Amino acid sequence: MLDTVRRAFRIEEIRKKIFYTFLMLIVVRFGSQLPAPGVDPTFIQNFFANQTGDAFNFFDAFTGGSFTQMSVFALSITPYITSSIIMQLLTIAIPKLEDMQKEGADGRKKIAAITRYVTVVLALIESTAMAVGFGRQGLLVEFNFVNAAIVVCTLTAGSAFLMWIGERITEKGVGNGISIVLLINILSRVPQDLVQLYTQFINGKTLAKGILAAVIILLVLLAVVVFVIILQDGERRIAVQYSQKVQGRKTYGGQSSHIPLKVNTAGVIPIIFASSLMQTPIVIATFLGKGDGTGIGSQILRALNSNNWCDPDNLIYSIGLIFYIILTIFFAYFYTSITFNPLEIANNMKKSGGFVPGIRPGKPTVEYFQKILNYIIFIGACGLIIVQVIPFFFNGVFGANVSFGGTSLIIIVGVVLETIKQIESQMLVRNYTGFLNNKGNSMKNSFLGY
Repeated sequence: MLDTVRRAFRIEEIRKKIFYTFLMLIVVRFGSQLPAPGVDPTFIQNFFANQTGDAFNFFDAFTGGSFTQMSVFALSITPYITSSIIMQLLTIAIPKLEDMQKEGADGRKKIAAITRYVTVVLALIESTAMAVGFGRQGLLVEFNFVNAAIVVCTLTAGSAFLMWIGERITEKGVGNGISIVLLINILSRVPQDLVQLYTQFINGKTLAKGILAAVIILLVLLAVVVFVIILQDGERRIAVQYSQKVQGRKTYGGQSSHIPLKVNTAGVIPIIFASSLMQTPIVIATFLGKGDGTGIGSQILRALNSNNWCDPDNLIYSIGLIFYIILTIFFAYFYTSITFNPLEIANNMKKSGGFVPGIRPGKPTVEYFQKILNYIIFIGACGLIIVQVIPFFFNGVFGANVSFGGTSLIIIVGVVLETIKQIESQMLVRNYTGFLNNKGNSMKNSFLGY
């Protein structure tokens, strides 16, 4: 990876793209520190200090601390992420959107435009709920219509501006812009979490105990990162053979290929869906000032709170972890079923003369694909659960409450790997271009000349 980055800086075009991306990220972090007008930043910080749940902490990790500071980027790109997921689901459910997606570049542009409009609407709804809900409790210095409208417009514009920055990074920078913005937000919280781990487990201990604790923490982080890399890159390759066709004196086809099925087919979506579903009742109860009692409702809310899982003193609340695992597996199957269609792949193979060796074309091929898919979905879901449960375990047993959990690590590793692959593909395209265009000893201008 470091060698790829080093070689990328040797190429002027890619170096400019990396520099452009870096400047855009500076703008993102500057806006994350710029407070929204008319708000009391100490209110939201005191609000977080009094919370025992991780519903808002999960949101704050995605916004890079902008939410706790109530900056102009307090909503970050979460409305765009939600909008993209909604549009992806609607594309499967609504035939007109599905046909639009099959139109090619023009259809994708139309869907992207609709996604932007949905993002603005969601940002408007979320900012209104925050301005009204928190404003009445003291978020606004003076709660009135004008101040609330200013906060709503500011937060909505900030989210739309971040969406624009993400699209510009995709167009003129390196990698997927939205993913890069999300990555820098998550990474901005890592130093603070490392300081917290140092203060909690290393500072004040004897030299031997401090070194032992530091080694254990580094080994756990390294093991999780390596496991996530294996999970993200793992795939099952299904062999495909294409029949030969003889036309005149020429023979066509007969090649062997494969269909790659990623082990983690659904990515981080099942974790986001499961976490959001379980944290929604906690968020609603927090706004209503409920959940601190001793009734059955409060007990259920404590079971849904991941901060109470794996706690040796209150193991009964770990029932919520079992429910969380079930939801993760369910959403892994659900999301893959609406984004991956074995019937369509089997039909496309049949039209092009392809077949799986030993499997008859048609319905047997569809059943074979579905069988393999069900198997690898379960393996991928178990991998996601392992990555996500490790932080819960250390949080419950040792009280290591940090913001970068399994979800954050999966996003960090996935975005970094995908960005490196895009840089490599851009270098590869440039190499081929230089090889075809350069003549004689001018090969030194091509990357192949190094």
